[in-house]
Amino acid sequence: MRHKIKGNMLNLTRRRGFSLIELLIVIAIILIIITIAVPKLSRARMYSQETAALGAIRTIHTAQVQYYSQYGRYATSLTELGPPASGSANPSAADLIGNDLAGGDKSGYKFTLTGNPGGYQINASPEAFNSSGSRTFFSDQSMVIHQNYGPEPATANSPELK
Repeated sequence: MRHKIKGNMLNLTRRRGFSLIELLIVIAIILIIITIAVPKLSRARMYSQETAALGAIRTIHTAQVQYYSQYGRYATSLTELGPPASGSANPSAADLIGNDLAGGDKSGYKFTLTGNPGGYQINASPEAFNSSGSRTFFSDQSMVIHQNYGPEPATANSPELK
């Protein structure tokens, strides 16, 4: 009987860690989980950047209404809506939007604003298509936002965002 106890103690002291096969199985399971989770995470990040771009377009619309009420015309560029380099707000820098949006880049999208005598046009395109966004957006003084699924810029003829 004494011999049996000694044999069990040897097995316990020898078997303290994981075998190589057990570690490889755990690593394989972790890699499978990562390959499933990363694309979903990327899509969620891209969707949040598209949502932020829509919010920025709405911010530009609000700033254009304020600009029009203060200066009697629509701004013709994002810098006219942005903060002044120094001094107080004026028609060339009305301080109605943040510095990042006035520079044309925000949340993975590039924004352009063009003005004309009767209104303005906003275009938003992802910096890296299918990475920072999968849609382009267009809007004008009507405040209706149009979208295009694809790298081509959205236009007034693109489907409306609902």
